[in-house]
Amino acid sequence: MGGLFGVVSNSDCVTDLFFGTDYHSHLGTKRGGMCVYGDNGFDRAIHDIENSPFRTKFEKEVDEMTGIMGIGCISDAEPQPLTVFSRMGDYSIGTVGRINNKKQLVNELLQNGCSQFMSMSGGEINNTELVAALISTEDDYIKGIRYAQEKIEGSITILLMTQEGIYAARDKYGRTPLIIGKKKGSYCAASESFAFINLGYRPAMELGPAEIVFLTPSGFGTIAEPGGKLRICTFLWTYFGYPTSTYEGINVEEMRYRNGSKIAEKDPGIKADYVAGVPDSGTAHALGYANKSGIPFARPLIKYTPTWPRSFTPQSQKTRELIARMKLIPVHNLIKGKKLVIIDDSIVRGTQLTGTVKYLYEHGAKEIHVRSACPPTMFGCKYLNFTRTVSDMDLITRSTIEKLEGGKVKREVLEEYVDSKSKRHANMVEEIRKQLNFTSLKYHTLEDTIKSVGIGKCKLCTYCWSGKE
Repeated sequence: MGGLFGVVSNSDCVTDLFFGTDYHSHLGTKRGGMCVYGDNGFDRAIHDIENSPFRTKFEKEVDEMTGIMGIGCISDAEPQPLTVFSRMGDYSIGTVGRINNKKQLVNELLQNGCSQFMSMSGGEINNTELVAALISTEDDYIKGIRYAQEKIEGSITILLMTQEGIYAARDKYGRTPLIIGKKKGSYCAASESFAFINLGYRPAMELGPAEIVFLTPSGFGTIAEPGGKLRICTFLWTYFGYPTSTYEGINVEEMRYRNGSKIAEKDPGIKADYVAGVPDSGTAHALGYANKSGIPFARPLIKYTPTWPRSFTPQSQKTRELIARMKLIPVHNLIKGKKLVIIDDSIVRGTQLTGTVKYLYEHGAKEIHVRSACPPTMFGCKYLNFTRTVSDMDLITRSTIEKLEGGKVKREVLEEYVDSKSKRHANMVEEIRKQLNFTSLKYHTLEDTIKSVGIGKCKLCTYCWSGKE
């Protein structure tokens, strides 16, 4: 996914920019970047953060950079923020999102006067550079941002810093959040609501879908009104969001607790010694389940994080699985001879969870009952890349369905598998249970997941589970 943080201040802002950007590190693990504007103009730095934390890579920049405005990015893909020289003036830009019609947009720009794009390794064009090119086709920043929001199929949230201030623009349907914070003499914009709390800021507003806000050291205000259609990603609460984050007034930790409680409500009669969450994102779900069911909560696997990067970071699946295993340290007395209920935030490919369950069996677990805190992931995300998968067939659900049906299936048949009340759905779940060697397996329903969030279904994106926008 990725995260953005921007700050404008009456005094030097680099320390706030550094820590505010660092607090988005859970949203991306490939590259980090900061750009500040001050007496010396724009000053930018970008580093690879795949194997080292953001803050260790940018300690030098914190001592050397100065400026009263800045934007920072955590990215799972292209290097950013970028600095741009355009007919509107110099600016720096960072983005979060996905562009599905990238080839079409590039061709249109090349045909209409844009002479070139820089290509990254492998020949890909930087998404943020493409967004900048779209913005620069117009004669002012507001029109340019609006044009980019309308042209892009997918989603794009933007921070754009000029010499006068920062434009903060949430994506067209609000699939990703953007929040404004304030303190005396400074204002900030962040993807995550908690990122500025320890810096002394307090929440001031959450942008609506497609809304554009302009921030200066003297204040902020809406310069382009929000649209009427909100489709924020439900997976933010289930997995990707940090526990202290709040989106649309709903805290992540509280949602996960409610979610776990609802899972337990639909799971009567389960006999187990302990309930455990796959650390860390499954922990709150497991606490909710444990308190509702009366089964004690325990941590049979403890996550060791000081020296290991996040398990999904490496491109190699084999390496991801190795790191996932190395990060989990067993508590033997809580595993040997025990019946365990294991709550995971989601089951996508199933590879890492398979390794975790195998690890528990190796340490003497008697039974392992797996509960997914969300419905089966049936479609690769086409808006934010949350599923991190190249094709739908990488998903364990889709490969299992193809196996059960003897080949590819039509959409109407696939919709039967999506329906949690159908026989085909039950057959799919049972086949996955066998493949992954669980004692039992249950998925949370879409309806109960939405109830756990607590806002209207029409405001939530559930595409990865339902296939419907």
